[in-house]
Amino acid sequence: MDGVLVSSLGSVERTWQKWANARGIDPALAIREAHGCRAIETVHRLRPDLDALKELEWLEQTEIDDKVGLETLAGVRLILETLPASRWTVVTSATDRLASSRLAHGDIPVPARIISAEHVSHGKPHPEPYLKGAALLGFEPADCLVIEDSASGALAGHAAGCPVLATLHSHALESLSDADWIVDSLEDVHVQMAGDRIEIRFVPVFTSARREDAAAAR
Repeated sequence: MDGVLVSSLGSVERTWQKWANARGIDPALAIREAHGCRAIETVHRLRPDLDALKELEWLEQTEIDDKVGLETLAGVRLILETLPASRWTVVTSATDRLASSRLAHGDIPVPARIISAEHVSHGKPHPEPYLKGAALLGFEPADCLVIEDSASGALAGHAAGCPVLATLHSHALESLSDADWIVDSLEDVHVQMAGDRIEIRFVPVFTSARREDAAAAR
Protein backbone atom coordinates (compact mmCIF):
# COMPACT_ATOMS: atom_id res chain seq x y z
CA MET A 1 0.00 0.00 0.00
CA ASP A 2 2.40 2.71 1.21
CA GLY A 3 4.81 3.52 -1.58
CA VAL A 4 2.90 1.42 -4.11
CA LEU A 5 -0.69 2.70 -4.13
CA VAL A 6 -0.31 5.86 -2.09
CA SER A 7 2.60 8.11 -1.18
CA SER A 8 2.65 8.54 2.58
CA LEU A 9 6.42 8.58 3.03
CA GLY A 10 6.39 12.02 4.62
CA SER A 11 3.76 11.07 7.19
CA VAL A 12 5.55 7.83 8.06
CA GLU A 13 8.92 9.48 8.51
CA ARG A 14 7.56 12.44 10.49
CA THR A 15 5.71 10.07 12.83
CA TRP A 16 8.73 7.87 13.48
CA GLN A 17 10.95 10.91 13.95
CA LYS A 18 8.61 12.26 16.63
CA TRP A 19 8.43 8.87 18.32
CA ALA A 20 12.20 8.37 18.21
CA ASN A 21 12.95 11.82 19.63
CA ALA A 22 10.53 11.19 22.49
CA ARG A 23 12.01 7.75 23.22
CA GLY A 24 15.71 8.56 23.04
CA ILE A 25 16.38 6.76 19.74
CA ASP A 26 18.26 7.96 16.68
CA PRO A 27 15.47 9.11 14.32
CA ALA A 28 17.37 7.92 11.24
CA LEU A 29 17.61 4.44 12.75
CA ALA A 30 13.91 4.38 13.63
CA ILE A 31 12.88 5.46 10.13
CA ARG A 32 15.19 2.91 8.51
CA GLU A 33 13.90 0.09 10.72
CA ALA A 34 10.25 1.04 10.23
CA HIS A 35 10.10 1.04 6.42
CA GLY A 36 7.99 -1.85 5.16
CA CYS A 37 7.66 -3.47 8.60
CA ARG A 38 4.90 -3.72 11.18
CA ALA A 39 5.13 -0.88 13.68
CA ILE A 40 4.70 -3.22 16.64
CA GLU A 41 7.74 -5.26 15.56
CA THR A 42 9.81 -2.12 15.07
CA VAL A 43 8.92 -0.99 18.60
CA HIS A 44 9.88 -4.42 19.95
CA ARG A 45 13.27 -4.19 18.23
CA LEU A 46 14.10 -0.62 19.24
CA ARG A 47 12.52 -0.32 22.69
CA PRO A 48 11.61 -3.79 24.01
CA ASP A 49 11.12 -2.28 27.47
CA LEU A 50 8.04 -0.32 26.38
CA ASP A 51 4.40 -1.42 26.15
CA ALA A 52 4.32 -2.10 22.42
CA LEU A 53 0.53 -1.95 22.15
CA LYS A 54 0.40 1.52 23.73
CA GLU A 55 3.20 2.69 21.47
CA LEU A 56 1.39 1.25 18.45
CA GLU A 57 -1.79 3.13 19.38
CA TRP A 58 0.14 6.42 19.49
CA LEU A 59 1.98 5.73 16.22
CA GLU A 60 -1.22 4.69 14.43
CA GLN A 61 -3.17 7.79 15.50
CA THR A 62 -0.28 10.14 14.69
CA GLU A 63 -0.01 8.72 11.17
CA ILE A 64 -3.76 8.89 10.64
CA ASP A 65 -3.81 12.54 11.71
CA ASP A 66 -0.87 13.49 9.47
CA LYS A 67 -2.18 13.64 5.90
CA VAL A 68 0.23 16.26 4.59
CA GLY A 69 1.51 15.25 1.16
CA LEU A 70 -0.60 12.10 1.00
CA GLU A 71 -1.50 11.31 -2.61
CA THR A 72 -2.27 8.44 -4.96
CA LEU A 73 0.80 7.45 -6.94
CA ALA A 74 1.02 7.82 -10.71
CA GLY A 75 -0.22 4.86 -12.74
CA VAL A 76 -2.24 3.33 -9.92
CA ARG A 77 -5.75 4.36 -10.95
CA LEU A 78 -5.49 2.96 -14.47
CA ILE A 79 -4.20 -0.38 -13.20
CA LEU A 80 -6.93 -0.72 -10.58
CA GLU A 81 -9.62 0.30 -13.07
CA THR A 82 -8.44 -2.53 -15.33
CA LEU A 83 -8.21 -5.29 -12.72
CA PRO A 84 -11.33 -7.16 -11.54
CA ALA A 85 -11.88 -6.62 -7.82
CA SER A 86 -11.46 -10.34 -7.15
CA ARG A 87 -7.97 -10.43 -8.66
CA TRP A 88 -6.06 -8.05 -6.40
CA THR A 89 -5.71 -7.22 -2.75
CA VAL A 90 -3.58 -5.20 -0.35
CA VAL A 91 -0.90 -6.82 1.80
CA THR A 92 0.35 -4.14 4.15
CA SER A 93 2.33 -3.71 7.34
CA ALA A 94 -0.14 -1.00 8.38
CA THR A 95 -3.02 -1.68 10.74
CA ASP A 96 -6.57 -2.08 9.42
CA ARG A 97 -7.53 1.36 10.69
CA LEU A 98 -4.50 3.09 9.18
CA ALA A 99 -4.81 1.23 5.87
CA SER A 100 -8.49 2.17 5.57
CA SER A 101 -7.66 5.82 6.31
CA ARG A 102 -4.84 5.93 3.76
CA LEU A 103 -6.86 4.28 0.97
CA ALA A 104 -9.96 6.37 1.63
CA HIS A 105 -7.94 9.60 1.56
CA GLY A 106 -6.41 8.51 -1.75
CA ASP A 107 -9.88 7.66 -3.10
CA ILE A 108 -8.74 4.09 -3.77
CA PRO A 109 -11.36 1.31 -3.62
CA VAL A 110 -10.68 -0.80 -0.52
CA PRO A 111 -10.79 -4.53 -1.30
CA ALA A 112 -13.42 -6.45 0.64
CA ARG A 113 -10.63 -8.33 2.40
CA ILE A 114 -7.01 -7.35 2.90
CA ILE A 115 -4.03 -8.64 4.83
CA SER A 116 -2.95 -6.04 7.38
CA ALA A 117 -0.78 -6.03 10.50
CA GLU A 118 -3.51 -7.63 12.62
CA HIS A 119 -3.87 -10.63 10.31
CA VAL A 120 -0.36 -12.05 10.67
CA SER A 121 1.84 -13.30 13.47
CA HIS A 122 5.01 -12.39 11.59
CA GLY A 123 5.31 -9.27 9.46
CA LYS A 124 7.51 -8.59 6.46
CA PRO A 125 10.25 -9.69 5.67
CA HIS A 126 8.65 -12.97 6.83
CA PRO A 127 6.71 -14.66 4.00
CA GLU A 128 3.50 -15.04 6.04
CA PRO A 129 1.82 -11.82 4.80
CA TYR A 130 2.14 -12.77 1.13
CA LEU A 131 1.30 -16.41 1.70
CA LYS A 132 -1.93 -15.24 3.32
CA GLY A 133 -2.52 -12.73 0.53
CA ALA A 134 -2.26 -15.47 -2.11
CA ALA A 135 -4.57 -17.72 -0.12
CA LEU A 136 -7.06 -14.86 0.23
CA LEU A 137 -7.21 -14.54 -3.55
CA GLY A 138 -7.38 -18.31 -4.03
CA PHE A 139 -4.15 -18.63 -6.02
CA GLU A 140 -0.80 -20.31 -5.54
CA PRO A 141 1.94 -17.83 -4.58
CA ALA A 142 3.80 -18.51 -7.84
CA ASP A 143 0.71 -17.29 -9.73
CA CYS A 144 0.55 -13.97 -7.88
CA LEU A 145 2.59 -10.87 -8.63
CA VAL A 146 3.80 -8.94 -5.61
CA ILE A 147 4.35 -5.22 -6.20
CA GLU A 148 6.60 -3.63 -3.60
CA ASP A 149 8.72 -0.58 -2.92
CA SER A 150 10.61 -1.72 0.18
CA ALA A 151 13.49 -4.11 0.75
CA SER A 152 11.61 -6.00 3.49
CA GLY A 153 8.55 -6.34 1.26
CA ALA A 154 10.55 -7.62 -1.71
CA LEU A 155 12.21 -10.17 0.58
CA ALA A 156 8.83 -11.25 1.95
CA GLY A 157 7.37 -11.74 -1.51
CA HIS A 158 10.40 -13.67 -2.71
CA ALA A 159 10.38 -15.87 0.40
CA ALA A 160 6.69 -16.63 -0.18
CA GLY A 161 7.48 -17.90 -3.68
CA CYS A 162 5.84 -15.02 -5.54
CA PRO A 163 7.39 -13.17 -8.47
CA VAL A 164 8.20 -9.65 -7.25
CA LEU A 165 8.04 -6.38 -9.16
CA ALA A 166 9.55 -3.43 -7.28
CA THR A 167 9.32 0.31 -7.87
CA LEU A 168 11.90 2.93 -6.97
CA HIS A 169 9.57 5.13 -4.92
CA SER A 170 11.33 4.89 -1.56
CA HIS A 171 14.37 2.61 -1.81
CA ALA A 172 17.50 2.57 -3.94
CA LEU A 173 17.78 -0.06 -6.65
CA GLU A 174 20.70 -1.73 -4.83
CA SER A 175 18.54 -2.49 -1.78
CA LEU A 176 15.86 -4.30 -3.81
CA SER A 177 17.95 -7.30 -4.84
CA ASP A 178 15.19 -9.74 -3.86
CA ALA A 179 12.88 -8.35 -6.56
CA ASP A 180 12.67 -10.15 -9.89
CA TRP A 181 12.18 -6.90 -11.80
CA ILE A 182 12.42 -3.23 -10.95
CA VAL A 183 10.69 -0.32 -12.70
CA ASP A 184 10.87 3.39 -11.97
CA SER A 185 7.15 3.62 -11.18
CA LEU A 186 3.77 2.07 -11.95
CA GLU A 187 3.41 4.53 -14.82
CA ASP A 188 5.76 2.12 -16.60
CA VAL A 189 3.46 -0.87 -16.02
CA HIS A 190 0.62 -1.63 -18.45
CA VAL A 191 -2.13 -4.07 -17.48
CA GLN A 192 -4.88 -5.51 -19.63
CA MET A 193 -7.32 -8.39 -19.43
CA ALA A 194 -7.23 -11.13 -22.08
CA GLY A 195 -10.28 -13.19 -21.23
CA ASP A 196 -9.61 -14.45 -17.73
CA ARG A 197 -5.88 -13.80 -18.03
CA ILE A 198 -4.07 -10.73 -16.79
CA GLU A 199 -1.36 -9.48 -19.12
CA ILE A 200 1.27 -7.23 -17.55
CA ARG A 201 3.83 -5.45 -19.70
CA PHE A 202 6.77 -3.33 -18.61
CA VAL A 203 10.38 -2.59 -19.51
CA PRO A 204 12.41 -3.07 -16.33
CA VAL A 205 15.42 -1.04 -15.30
CA PHE A 206 16.64 -4.20 -13.56
CA THR A 207 16.00 -7.93 -14.06
CA SER A 208 17.33 -10.50 -11.60
CA ALA A 209 19.80 -13.13 -12.78
CA ARG A 210 17.30 -15.88 -12.02
CA ARG A 211 14.73 -14.30 -14.35
CA GLU A 212 17.32 -13.73 -17.05
CA ASP A 213 18.39 -17.37 -16.79
CA ALA A 214 14.75 -18.53 -16.97
CA ALA A 215 14.14 -16.39 -20.05
CA ALA A 216 17.28 -17.75 -21.71
CA ALA A 217 16.20 -21.32 -20.97
CA ARG A 218 12.91 -20.73 -22.76
